[in-house]
Amino acid sequence: MIDRIALILVIVGALNWGSVGFFAFDCVAWLFGGQLAAVSRVIYALVGLAGLWCITLLFRERDGEE
Repeated sequence: MIDRIALILVIVGALNWGSVGFFAFDCVAWLFGGQLAAVSRVIYALVGLAGLWCITLLFRERDGEE
């Protein structure tokens, strides 16, 4: 369950960075009152932590695959 939540947050972060890169539009900041708003900073922090968590997915062994 934690893996899925982390993956969803990483996808949200990737889509946000894509919108910043392609359109110079920060969706999180727009939705929650700017980049320095407390809610935006919490979301950025959660996305960052989710990214760190997803690094562990690279090093886990999968059951049943060989």
